[in-house]
Amino acid sequence: MAVVYGDDDASFQAAGGQAGIKRLVDRFYDYMDILPEAAAIRAMHPGDLEVTRDKLYCFLCGWLGGEKLFAPKYGPIMIPRAHEHLDIAEPERDAWLLCMEKAVAEQPYAEDFKAYLMRELFVPAERCRIFSQRRIEGE
Repeated sequence: MAVVYGDDDASFQAAGGQAGIKRLVDRFYDYMDILPEAAAIRAMHPGDLEVTRDKLYCFLCGWLGGEKLFAPKYGPIMIPRAHEHLDIAEPERDAWLLCMEKAVAEQPYAEDFKAYLMRELFVPAERCRIFSQRRIEGE
């Protein structure tokens, strides 16, 4: 039977569970630190990324179908609202996705899962952009 990402914990398992997600998050923020294209979004984050890394890790664990770690530790989350204090336009969204794409490419994930994950991650990234633009435009 074929794996259907998004069902139960199939995505969580495909990402390597908690250890695999931790590796992904660490590489993602490593890229944010070094890519010139990511300088603007890196500047939106605190100097010390320890809590930021943990928040993304906790979020992704639950979002991918694993244990819901975020809410017990940090409270409820609505991704766009969590980023409402930031000005996010297409360049910022695309820089975030570039860091994630590079981090995902390095992981030992199945190629179809890598493509699935990037398609799915585009959705919250785009929602943050739309939410930010509406706030900026005063809607």
